[in-house]
Amino acid sequence: MKKLILSTLLVCTFFMTQTMAQIQTPSASPSAKIMQTVGLTDITIEYSRPSKKGRELFVEVEKWGQMWRTGANQSTKIEFSDDVKIAGKAVKKGKYAIYSIPGKETWTVMLYSDLSLGGNVGGYDSSKEVARFDVKTITSPEEMESFNFMFDELKDNSATIAFMWGNYYVPFTVEVEVDSKVTAAIEKTMKGVSRNDYYQAALYYSKTDKDLDQALTWVKAANQIAADEGNPRYWQLRLEAQIQAKKGDYKRAAAKIAESSAAAKKAGNNGYAEANEKMAMGWKKN
Repeated sequence: MKKLILSTLLVCTFFMTQTMAQIQTPSASPSAKIMQTVGLTDITIEYSRPSKKGRELFVEVEKWGQMWRTGANQSTKIEFSDDVKIAGKAVKKGKYAIYSIPGKETWTVMLYSDLSLGGNVGGYDSSKEVARFDVKTITSPEEMESFNFMFDELKDNSATIAFMWGNYYVPFTVEVEVDSKVTAAIEKTMKGVSRNDYYQAALYYSKTDKDLDQALTWVKAANQIAADEGNPRYWQLRLEAQIQAKKGDYKRAAAKIAESSAAAKKAGNNGYAEANEKMAMGWKKN
């Protein structure tokens, strides 16, 4: 009988332990994940968000001049799908932990290859440091209660990444490579091109003033394919007109924008035609 009672108690204890292990409660520093595509590069940040809760930052919680995991719980991680430059320093694609040293005037930020270190900053090994850079500490009149990362100032080849807590705002610039990738893709695609391929290539070359003669050749090819299909695209015709105008040939630009407007009206897009006419008015002054 004693053995039976003991076995029963052990079974009950096991099931109670398993049941309790399934109970979840809110984290004091909830996890967060943010992803942003910059140019053609994906940047992902995973971190936990501690809250101020009335404490004085970097006095009562974390310390000025001491290494910080730049978040809470596990290591804050940032991942790049391609090679990038941060604060002018080359960083290979991959995933890194973000550590920092808070400073009232200057904040030092480090990328670290060991993702398992977490808050054990005493075990920080400088040989595993991938990049280190200083950022001017900025104070903001608006207070951020919970620690936060954000992306701002998005451009084709760069963006600002910033983390904020309390009245402190720490931004740094990430640069990505775009032109060589787009150019390589264009050159590869041109070996077997569609109407839209010609158009996209022409649009990029025109937008970046890379080679207007080549852009004109490509957009003409796109428009010829559309004409052969019996379905002229008014946006393609407009691009040809715009490139002609950039090259200073306003007579051909005016003729082509008129074709674009006619095609737009036929497609029921009178607003597009009106925009074309306003554009053409500006060319008449030249």
